Amino acid sequence: MWDRSDIVTIGSSFILRLSAYIFLRWIPGHHFLPLILTAFVIYIASIVLNHQYIFVASRKTVPRVVVDAQQKHDELVHGTVATELETPALYEEPKTSTIHSILLSGLPHPRLKAWSYATIAINVLLTLSALDLVFRAPTLHSGENLRFSRVGFVDTTSAKVLLREPDSKQLPIYAYYKPEDSNFWRTADKIYYLDEETDYTYPVTFTGLQSATTYDYALSNNLTGNFTTAPAPGTAAATSLTFVTSSCIKANFPYNPLNHALEIPGFKHLSDILASIPSPAQFMLFLGDFIYVDVPLRLSSTVSHYRAEYRRVYASPSWALPHLKLLPWLHTLDDHEIANDWSNGNTTPPYPSASDPFYHYHVSVNPPTPPYLLPANSNITYFQFTNGPASFFMLDTRTYRTTPDPLDPLNPNATILGATQLQTLLTYLCTSEPSHIHWKILTTSVPFTKNWRFGTLDAWAGFPAERAAVLSAMHYAERKLGVRVVILSGDRHEFGAIRFPHPQPYLLPPPPSLAPGALLASGSRTVPPNLRSTSQSGPHEFSVGPLSMFYLPFRTFKQVDDEDVTIKYIPDGNSKVGVVHVEGVEGDRIKSLMRYSLHVDGELKWEYVLTSPAEEFWESGRGGGTGAFGKGVQELLVGSGESLWL
Repeated sequence: MWDRSDIVTIGSSFILRLSAYIFLRWIPGHHFLPLILTAFVIYIASIVLNHQYIFVASRKTVPRVVVDAQQKHDELVHGTVATELETPALYEEPKTSTIHSILLSGLPHPRLKAWSYATIAINVLLTLSALDLVFRAPTLHSGENLRFSRVGFVDTTSAKVLLREPDSKQLPIYAYYKPEDSNFWRTADKIYYLDEETDYTYPVTFTGLQSATTYDYALSNNLTGNFTTAPAPGTAAATSLTFVTSSCIKANFPYNPLNHALEIPGFKHLSDILASIPSPAQFMLFLGDFIYVDVPLRLSSTVSHYRAEYRRVYASPSWALPHLKLLPWLHTLDDHEIANDWSNGNTTPPYPSASDPFYHYHVSVNPPTPPYLLPANSNITYFQFTNGPASFFMLDTRTYRTTPDPLDPLNPNATILGATQLQTLLTYLCTSEPSHIHWKILTTSVPFTKNWRFGTLDAWAGFPAERAAVLSAMHYAERKLGVRVVILSGDRHEFGAIRFPHPQPYLLPPPPSLAPGALLASGSRTVPPNLRSTSQSGPHEFSVGPLSMFYLPFRTFKQVDDEDVTIKYIPDGNSKVGVVHVEGVEGDRIKSLMRYSLHVDGELKWEYVLTSPAEEFWESGRGGGTGAFGKGVQELLVGSGESLWL
C-alpha cells in the first residue's frame, strides 16, 4: 500500500501531467500555468523529503534495515554488541513495481533509479514546456526591429499598404508603383517621418489605379509586393468573387518545442488552400482574435505590450509561406484583442491601450466607414465596401456593447452594436443595391445564431431584442430588395452553418402587385406562390474558426427552435478556413450563386451552394438608392419598437 508521502507524490504528478497536457495541446487557459507550477513545487518537495534514496550513489542502499531478532535480544540481555553478525542483516524488499507504473505515476523506485530519474524528468520537461509556451516569445521576440509591409483594402481604383520601418536611417521613404506589365514606376508617396506615436507604421495609399489590374509596389527601404485591383462594376469580371475567411490565431499552438516560438501552424494549411482553389482569393476577412493578449497569460496591459503582441504576429516566419504575404487582410475586432468577453466600453482600461495598435496595424488600411455616417469619424471601427457582386458590412461587436443582463435580456438599453452602429446597419440592410449586387454580406466577430449553448451571453443571443431587429431587417432585404443576406462570423473555434427561415410569409407586407388585403382576405392564410418559402430561403450564417488555435473537446452546439435551423456542425480541427466563391449565373430567375467550402486542417470537409433569390420571390426594389421605404423600416425597427412582421 502507498503511504501518505507516496499519495502526495503521485497526486501532484498526476495533476501536473494532466494540466500540462490540456495546457499544451488543448486549451492554453490562464488558469493552468499556476496549477502546473504549484503541482511541480509539491512534487519536487515530496521527492526531496521522502525519496532521498534515489539520489544516493550506491545501488545497494535501501531505506530501512531489519536486524535479526535473536541478535537484538542478546544485546539487550547481555549488554554486548557483536562485532560480526552471526546472522546477516535482512533488507526489506521494496514494493513490487514496474517500469510502466514508475513512468505513469511519477513515483520513484529505490531499485530502479534510471527509470525514477526518467519519470522525474518527464515532469520537469512538462513544466519547462509550459513556461516556454508562455515566456519564450515575449522574452526573445519583442519585434522592436520588425520591418514589413502588407496589403490591406483594395478597390477598383485604389489600394492601401501598411508599412513599418523603425530605422530612421531609411527616411525619407519613397513609395512607387507600376502595372505588372510595365517598366515605368510612378511615385505615390514620400514618408518623411515615422516615430513611436504610430509604432513606426504608416498607411500608404495608391490612387488613380485601373480596375482589374495587377500592380507592383516598391518602397525605398527595399520592401516590395503587389496587389490586384477589383473589377469595375458592370463588367464580366465583376460577376465573380473569391475570398477566404476565418478567425483566431495563436503562435505555436498546439505546442511543439521544436517549432519557432512565433510559428503559426494554421498558416501552412492556409497556404495550401490558397494554392489549391481554382480562382485566386482576393482578400481575407479575418473575424477577430488576431492576438491573444490574455492567453495563455496576460503579462501586461500597457500600450507597449499590446503593440508587441501585434508585432510578434507579423514577425512570424509563417508569413513567408507561398501566397500569404500578398493576400490582402481585412480585420474586425474581438475580445482577445482587448480582454476575454470584453463588454466594458471603449473608455475603460485596457480598451484604450488595446485599441491603439488595432488602429495603427489594422484600421488604418481597412475599408472605409459606412457612407451614412455624418460627419465621418476616424475612430469608427466598423466598415462598408463593395466588391464585384457583393456588398459588405464589417461589424464591431466589442467597442460599443453593454454588459448583457441574464435577468433582463429584453432591457432596451442593452446593446451589442451601440445606437449609432445599429442605426447604420439597419440603413445598410434596408437600402437597395445597384442591379449588379446580389449579396449583402455581414461580418460579425461573434455568432449571430443562438444555437451555441456555451458563452451564450457573449454572442448575439445575449441581446435578443437587438438581434430580432437586425434579423427582421435581413428578412426585409431578402424579400423586398432581392438580395441574399449572408452572415460570416467567428470566435467559437468550431464550424456551424445556420439558416434563418423567413417568418410566416403571409405576414409580409404585401407587394404593390397584390391588392390591399389580398393576403388576409376573408381570413384566408393561403400564401401566394411568389411569397412561399423555399428550403434555402432566409439569411444564412457560416461561423468558422479557428485559423490556428485549439478546438473544444466537448460539444456546445444545439438547435433549440425553428428560428435558427442547423445546416451543418463540425466542431473538431485546429485549423478551419472558409472559402467563399461567388459567380454569375446566366438566366432570367437566379442571377448569382455562392459556393461555401470548409477546409479543416487543410482538407476539404464540406461544401454548400446558395443562390441569390429568384426574382419571383421578391418585390423589385433595385436601383441603387435608399428607396422610399428605407427610413420607414428603421422607424418600425427602432422607433416604435414594433416588429417589422407585425
